[in-house]
Amino acid sequence: MKYKIKSGKRFPAGATISSDGVNFSLFSRHATSAELVLYKDVSSKKSFQVIVLDLDVNRTFFFWHVFVEGLPAGVCYTWRIDGPETTKLNGFRFNPDIELVDPWAKAVVDDFWDREDAKKTSRKRQNAIRGMVVNDSDYDWEGDQPLKNPHENSIIYELHVGGFTRHPSSGVKHPGTFSGIIEKIPYLKKLGITCIELLPVMAFDEQDIPAGVRAKGLKNYWGYSTHSFFSPHPGYCVSPEKGTHRKEFRDMVKALHKAGISVILDVVFNHTAEGAVDGPTINFKGLGNEAIYHLEKSDRRIYRDYTGCGNTVNCNHPVVAAFIVECLEYWVTEFHIDGFRFDLASVLARGQDGRPMYHAPVVWNIEFSRPLAETRLIAEAWDAGGLYQVGGFPGFRWAEWNGMYRDVMRRFVRGHSGLIGEVATRLSGSSDLYQHSGRLPSNSINFVTCHDGFTLYDLVSYEHKLNHENGEENRDGTNQNESWNCGHEGPSDDPVINELRQKQVRNIYALLFLSQGVPMILAGDEMLRTQDGNNNGYCQDNEIGWLDWGLMTKNEPMLRFATLVIAFRKRHPCLNRNRFLTGTRQNSRHLADISWHGTTLHEPPWLIENAKVLAFTLGGIDDEEDIHVMLNMSGQQLDFELPKIKDRQWHKTIDTGAASPDDIIEPELQKSVEGSVFSSATHSIVILESRPIAET
Repeated sequence: MKYKIKSGKRFPAGATISSDGVNFSLFSRHATSAELVLYKDVSSKKSFQVIVLDLDVNRTFFFWHVFVEGLPAGVCYTWRIDGPETTKLNGFRFNPDIELVDPWAKAVVDDFWDREDAKKTSRKRQNAIRGMVVNDSDYDWEGDQPLKNPHENSIIYELHVGGFTRHPSSGVKHPGTFSGIIEKIPYLKKLGITCIELLPVMAFDEQDIPAGVRAKGLKNYWGYSTHSFFSPHPGYCVSPEKGTHRKEFRDMVKALHKAGISVILDVVFNHTAEGAVDGPTINFKGLGNEAIYHLEKSDRRIYRDYTGCGNTVNCNHPVVAAFIVECLEYWVTEFHIDGFRFDLASVLARGQDGRPMYHAPVVWNIEFSRPLAETRLIAEAWDAGGLYQVGGFPGFRWAEWNGMYRDVMRRFVRGHSGLIGEVATRLSGSSDLYQHSGRLPSNSINFVTCHDGFTLYDLVSYEHKLNHENGEENRDGTNQNESWNCGHEGPSDDPVINELRQKQVRNIYALLFLSQGVPMILAGDEMLRTQDGNNNGYCQDNEIGWLDWGLMTKNEPMLRFATLVIAFRKRHPCLNRNRFLTGTRQNSRHLADISWHGTTLHEPPWLIENAKVLAFTLGGIDDEEDIHVMLNMSGQQLDFELPKIKDRQWHKTIDTGAASPDDIIEPELQKSVEGSVFSSATHSIVILESRPIAET
């Protein structure tokens, strides 16, 4: 069957279905011809209709458009675009033999995609990634809207959609899918997190990996290789062949929102799956290569690489900036997303010449977009080109992954000396990074581990990465781990070493949830998940990269500690103030918001070069309990003097040096601390809460 066509409209871009048919629109400024290729459904190997667009009828300004009458949902489509030949001066890469996936496609399928074959451009091929016409405008949100939970109260849980439930122990009906996340919501609620941050869920190329990795049968697992920014990844859907991408993703968001859990997406606008010169043409290269990517000025056939991924998106080109903002607004309005974490976000702050610019148009357009006004914005404020902007990323409300926090806390817990001043600054919200520009503690996303690097248990079990299984001869992944194996490299049967490792994990969790700013934890760390020393599991869609839910039982004491330390933070407003600490008296008991000490009261060891201890007192807000904290990362048991508070008594809440259940004690079971001195074990953290002296 051949469908009749009309001229169509240039807005909106993509495939838009109506009762009369489907409007297709695509932007390509320098294209000289365009063909729309239609496939009956996902399984069709050959097209059933090719529509040749007329330059005079089907182009308005730089948009190519056509309306196909009566075309139903479920049809798949690609584009073939031609234009001027490539020269070193123009940067064009048009090729009419290559089928392109629509960058605005609302759903894509990759059943016939073959990345290696796609690099061969000398013949026509029909193995492209394809867009799909979808119609789910009648979706019932049941009144759902993006949540507006205060950012400063967030507890972020970073997880991989596939790896979170793909292990057989997960027990979910559809492992590795958006649906699988829904079944684990009760666990997330019980743990106490308020927000999940999903590794990339925009459609990406699982085949985008080096040759050595491919030879081992691995794939791009994390998803930092986006090609279709408007489509949920088909690999996370139960039935993508039916075009259910949007429904399945919406179902997940709606269910999480009902549980009070916000959803943040890790988005990758710094590069695309098309790679460098030798990479395939998927969409952008064949539509507007000269505008989309940073190209060398002397030879525009060569890509500048500020990302380590072969190409760099030219984010501040007007067309690209508009595309990025439109995409973000789409995910907020259509999917009710609560926030975005921007991978290698410093690329967004590079001008068209590649140089950093504070007033980068795309950054500020995102900041001031009305649809994004209440959306959380988080920057990974660096890139692979040497630009490091932690504390200085453009914008006012952008939060940042605080890499400085991560590094100093790793070194402190490891036992490094001379860090006390910086540890205090990081615990206090990193005022040195944010206060001078009028920003707040909540601009700091505090973390010690994330998807990129060792898991928390591996951080205390390995000093050297073991990435041989990645197929890159252990060259990939960072060598700067700031880790400590506690006396033995890798798994150990020594109970002393294993207890020290668990104590170190408790220390890191205690520090993280004591710190002003927004804490973020990596999924599985709370149950001591390991990657066997692999600190770059980007290609490990297997038990290395999956969460083994059997660890819930095996490591129940650690899971209990993580759950209760999150609850401890939630019941203490003084731990998530959204103003920097001043050291002035603020509560009815005449306590300062913070007072610093060493083992002796009011004598913090700021000037002691080899100091590994610090103590501080946080004054509670209104009727909240005050908190006293003793940090002892030395190799000695030490006595700390305790402050006296009139008519109140200290109660031990957390002691990371004690075995479970004494490592963290619920309020109703806490016992008062007698005397004016508390003895802290080596490599441990003790936290006390003040309460009125009980009447006798």
